[in-house]
Amino acid sequence: MTATILVVDDEPNVNDLICDALRLAGYQTVSASHGMAALHILRETPIALVVLDINMPKMDGYEVLTRMRASGDATPVIILTARQDRDDTNAGFKLGADDFVKKPFGIEELTLRVAAVLRRSRGEQTSSAIRVGSLTLDPDRHEAICAEEVLELSATEFRLLQVLMENANRVMTKDQLLRQIWGFDAGTETTVLETYISYLRKKLGAGVTIRTVRGVGYQLLADKSKP
Repeated sequence: MTATILVVDDEPNVNDLICDALRLAGYQTVSASHGMAALHILRETPIALVVLDINMPKMDGYEVLTRMRASGDATPVIILTARQDRDDTNAGFKLGADDFVKKPFGIEELTLRVAAVLRRSRGEQTSSAIRVGSLTLDPDRHEAICAEEVLELSATEFRLLQVLMENANRVMTKDQLLRQIWGFDAGTETTVLETYISYLRKKLGAGVTIRTVRGVGYQLLADKSKP
């Protein structure tokens, strides 16, 4: 089925431009000009992904995202922002954003980001369960279990954990992970990987270790006695 994407932006010209570009890329679109309308649409309509502007009157994009996640809505969200502050971007990821696109942006960049996030959310990888120590990940069921406890993971957290498990005991470089998970080019300056590694470490607990290899990347280990 064709994915339906909700575009939320209070600037009519920008909203129309994004909707037109996404329709040309093969998606169906629904639009909203403010946060309350977006939340109503999400309650009433099956949405595959939200493209969400931050700077909107009355209710900004962060508030929309906060309300979505608080209600249990895990629909993937790509944030549009004119802000350049890295801390601001990190705050968005902590609230549950799946990706950021900074204004001004190219339409090709946006559609590529949309496709990448949709792939991650659909878990388009191997159909067999992966096991590393006490950790089991089943892409078909989009389920991860650690020490017999089901983990609550976002689409991006799930995809990152999957790549690390598929390469267990192997050191994955930062560039490799940024390319495979977010589609970033080599050398991209961002702290999004570090942020999501931190999320996974908190959720995995002591049973599985994600080891930092300074200056290189990360290594998933099943033996909690290793550094």
